[in-house]
Amino acid sequence: MSPLAGIDDTSSRISRTAIATGTRTRASTVTSVSRGGSGAVGGGMFRARRLAAAIEAQLRAAARGVGETVTPAGWLAVGLFTTGLASGLLFGWVLGWVLAGAVGLMLVLCVPFLFGGHDYRVRLVLDRERVVAGTEVGAALEVRNAATRVSLPGVVDVPIGAGLVEAQVPLLRAEGVHLERLMIAARKRGVVDIGPLSVSRGDPVGILRREMVWNEIQTLHVHPVTLPLPTAGSGLIRDLEGLPTSDVVDADLAFHAIRAYVPGDSRRHVHWKSTAKTGQLMVRQYDETRHSRIAVVFGTVMDDEYESEEEFELAVSAAASLGRQAVRDGRELVVTTSAENPEITRGATVSIRQIPTRSEQSMLDGFAEIEAGNRASRLEDVCRLTAQGHRGLSIVFIVTGGPMPINRLRAAAQAFGTHTQRVVVRCESLAEPRMVRAGSLRIITVGALGDLAQLIARGALG
Repeated sequence: MSPLAGIDDTSSRISRTAIATGTRTRASTVTSVSRGGSGAVGGGMFRARRLAAAIEAQLRAAARGVGETVTPAGWLAVGLFTTGLASGLLFGWVLGWVLAGAVGLMLVLCVPFLFGGHDYRVRLVLDRERVVAGTEVGAALEVRNAATRVSLPGVVDVPIGAGLVEAQVPLLRAEGVHLERLMIAARKRGVVDIGPLSVSRGDPVGILRREMVWNEIQTLHVHPVTLPLPTAGSGLIRDLEGLPTSDVVDADLAFHAIRAYVPGDSRRHVHWKSTAKTGQLMVRQYDETRHSRIAVVFGTVMDDEYESEEEFELAVSAAASLGRQAVRDGRELVVTTSAENPEITRGATVSIRQIPTRSEQSMLDGFAEIEAGNRASRLEDVCRLTAQGHRGLSIVFIVTGGPMPINRLRAAAQAFGTHTQRVVVRCESLAEPRMVRAGSLRIITVGALGDLAQLIARGALG
C-alpha cells in the first residue's frame, strides 16, 4: 500500500461528498422546473424572468443615477425640451422646434462636464469646537487631488446646521492641494453639526451635477452668553464654611459651646480663659458643618413659562452664569432642567435632566444642548424631584420666565423646605431689575443679563 493511501482516501471521500451534494441540488432543481411544463419551455421562461429582473435592476439604478445627476434646473430644461418637441410635432409650430433645438443643444453641451471624476481627499479642521453665541469660529478646508491626472474645477459643499457654505476648488494638478479659510458664524446657542462634506462638479448653467460625499460629521457646541457674578463670599451666598447642622462634634469650624475636659480630648481645643476661671480644663465644642451645595433648577416649558424665545435664551444665560460661578468657586453644584415626556405618557410621568457639572466646559456643553418644549415637565415637578434626589442643599436658584405666577413659584420653592435658602430668578425681557421678598423666598427679576450680578450684590445689604 502506498504511504499516501490514507491521504488519498480522505481526499476521495471529500470529493465524493461534494459531488453527491451537487447531484442532489441539480436533481431538485430539475424537478422543480419540470413541474411548470416541458423542460425547454420552462427553462426559457426562467431565463426570461431572470433577464427581466436584471433589466429592471439596471433601469432602477439608471433612474436613481439620473435623479441624483439632474438638478431642478435640469428638469425644467427637460420639460421645456419636451414641450417644444411636442408642439413642433403635433402642431407644426416653428417656435416649438426652435425651443426644442436650443434646449437640446444646451443639454448636449452640458454632458461633457460630467466626464471623469474627482479623486479628492477633503479635510475640515475647526479652530475650536466650542464658542460663545454671537461669535465666529474659523475652519481650515484642505482639498488634495490624489489622482495621477489633472482634476477639473469643482465645488465643496459644507453643510453647517441648516445652512450651507460653498467653497470653489480650482483646477488641481496631480497631488495638488487647495487650502481655504472658512468663517462660521455662531449666532445662536445650540449644537451645530458640520458635515457631511460633499464635492460636486457640473456644468456652468447648473443643469447637471455629480456629487461625492464624505460621511464624517463634526460637532460645534455654541455656549450661551454668560457673565461673571459676585463670588460665594458676597451677596446671596454667605456660607463659606458650609451649612451648620444640629450635630455637635469636637472639631470643626462653627463654634458651639464650652464643656469640661474628658480624657481623650485634644489639648489644642482647650479654652484657656475658661480653664483659668473655673480651675479645671475646659474644651471647645463645634457644630458639625457640611460642604455648601448649590442647586440651579431651570424650567424649559415654552408656552407655560416664557413669553418669547429671547426670554428663554435670557433664562438659559442666567442659569449658566449661576452654575459657572459656582464651579469657579469650587462649590458642589447640581443643575437640573425639565426633560421632554413621551407623547403617550404625557401627564402620567415626570422627567428631569441633570446637566453634568464635573467641569465648566461639560456644564456649558449641557446648557448648549437645552431646547424649549411644550411636553416637558412643569417647574414644580422638577423642583420636587430635585429636592428628593439631592438632600442637604444650602442654596437653590430657581430660574424661570416672566409669566410664572407667584403662587406657582412658592409651590416650587416649598419642595426644598425652609432650611434651604431659596432664590427665584425671573427672566423678563426689558423688565426693570428688582428684588422682592415673599416670606423667606427671594424673587429677583432681571430684564437683561447684566442685571443679575447687580441684584446679587445688592442682596448682601438686605
